[in-house]
Amino acid sequence: MSGSAAELYTTKADYAYLRVKELILSGTLHPGSVIAQAQLAREIGISTTPLREALRRLKSEGLVELDAHRDARVAPLAAEEARDLLELRRSLDPLAVALAAERRTKADIAAMRAALDGLEPLPGNPTYEQLVAHRTFHRALYTASHNDLLIQTLDGLWDKADRYRRLALEAERGQAARDRKAAEHEALLEYVIKGEADSAAAVMREHIDTSLGAQAASRLRKQHPGPDTDGEP
Repeated sequence: MSGSAAELYTTKADYAYLRVKELILSGTLHPGSVIAQAQLAREIGISTTPLREALRRLKSEGLVELDAHRDARVAPLAAEEARDLLELRRSLDPLAVALAAERRTKADIAAMRAALDGLEPLPGNPTYEQLVAHRTFHRALYTASHNDLLIQTLDGLWDKADRYRRLALEAERGQAARDRKAAEHEALLEYVIKGEADSAAAVMREHIDTSLGAQAASRLRKQHPGPDTDGEP
């Protein structure tokens, strides 16, 4: 990236924030890896000052760790966080689509249909753009809830959850699983458009329980069992 690219944003710190966040969510910066700040600043065409500001913002979102010496590293993946994300999504995503089925507007329906058009289940090594497309569809669904606090909360959850989806995709999914997810996306859209809140919520619960996030939580739990799990999923 050239320095001129940063000038398109409100501040260089905003530009640095978006670029580093993309590098983290795309897997270019691996979980737990040290962030070489001077080198990274040169690569994205800014000084270290706006980069440090961006890193502090990413720390507040749980994507970066900073120590007292201002050393930075990408936050590692954790079984506890994967579990927490899954528990929240099991509650909030079904609520969001149920509300969407009751409150969606014509503009919401158009946005949902546009987001689903051409959407494919995530491949084994998704690009950042493919993750964004997946998120765009789900965001179109929960935005139609017209509950601002719920929308803000789910936005924050998706930032963290994408890293766990990438972990789950390291184990190749079969075509049947991919087809199932595509069918669930279509069913979610259909039920929200029809105003069938209970059916939309039921599909979403199944969607979450068999999601990449659920698979990542199970995998991490087996690798790092807690004191009460005995390594069982």
